[in-house]
Amino acid sequence: MNNVCLIGRLTRDPELRTTANGTSTTAFSIAVDGYRNQNGEVHTDFINIVVWNKQAENVCKFVKKGSQVGIQGRISTRSYDAQDGTKRYVTEVVASNVTFLGSKADNASTNFESSSSFENAETADFSENTYSDFDGDTTLSEDDDLPF
Repeated sequence: MNNVCLIGRLTRDPELRTTANGTSTTAFSIAVDGYRNQNGEVHTDFINIVVWNKQAENVCKFVKKGSQVGIQGRISTRSYDAQDGTKRYVTEVVASNVTFLGSKADNASTNFESSSSFENAETADFSENTYSDFDGDTTLSEDDDLPF
């Protein structure tokens, strides 16, 4: 099975191209945060993505550098002979679905909660019992009472 799911940010604006037979395509790369190394630094992978047809047109119309996207697709490998005579290998993700998740500016303007509020979590007082009104008898008697 060859199936890939990624979430990342575009590293540059996508450019729409058209093949000789009129098929739309675009190629771009996304930055995907990976693991943390021993120093706590996040390792980032830059992954090449190829999109075809109407999806390529929509990508070029609605996303730009810094936009966050979700990619579903497959890994494709190919090779070609470079002008200097060497053989070059390319690995890329051919996207079957691109989901627009937002732009960097959208995420920056959304301030859910500052991380500074969690800095003093070790010294916070959690001794107050927030469940003091809970009597322990919340058993649902019928399946119709289930919220899902």
